[in-house]
Amino acid sequence: MALKKWEDLPTNMRTDEVKPYYDILQKRRLSLWIKRAFDFFASLILLIILAIPMIIIAITIKIDSKGPAFYLQDRVTANGKVFKIHKFRTMVVNAEKIGSAVTVKNDARVTKIGKQLRRFRLDELPQLLDVLSGNMSFVGTRPEVVKYVEQYKPEFMATLLLPAGITSEASIRYKNEYAFLSEADDVDKVYIENILPAKMVWNLNSIERFSFLREMLTLLRTVFAVLGKEYK
Repeated sequence: MALKKWEDLPTNMRTDEVKPYYDILQKRRLSLWIKRAFDFFASLILLIILAIPMIIIAITIKIDSKGPAFYLQDRVTANGKVFKIHKFRTMVVNAEKIGSAVTVKNDARVTKIGKQLRRFRLDELPQLLDVLSGNMSFVGTRPEVVKYVEQYKPEFMATLLLPAGITSEASIRYKNEYAFLSEADDVDKVYIENILPAKMVWNLNSIERFSFLREMLTLLRTVFAVLGKEYK
């Protein structure tokens, strides 16, 4: 995985706020290539190993509620590219039309099987396809929907220097973000003004301290977080 030349980045990313982060990553190009090699081979191996369990999950989703087993949604990744993220469907069909783009506690749109999939983050297994294609990475800023990226402050655009990730230090700390949003009158407003900036502190710090070893530690912490460990 290689960074684009500075002059080839989208105009809204070629700013004074993004440049320091770009310079940091430029000095760590070897780690970026190792990161991409790991993403490719690890996602390929996991897809082969998990093929049958994923088929069983897909069938269970179809039995549990009407609609497709998979959910595709426009998200934003490296260099502002919009792609279709792959997830197992955990909500009723057309859920985005009857509520916010983020999920709140006890969200009525979540299906019975969806609650269990979300609990153990199994709904994200299809994202291995996105990692294999290069649209995502195992570790990186979680991909946001377009309308949230449009609200990014200039510095937040630095997170788009790298592919979006399945997990991150921010997502570990905010694994239960729905609890923060459950009592909000305006979920989108609270997310944009409070939750997103707080998560970006972690995301930007991860770029400043980027290394392949740190990303492996983030993966390890993610496993512990899924098993119940709390990180502050």
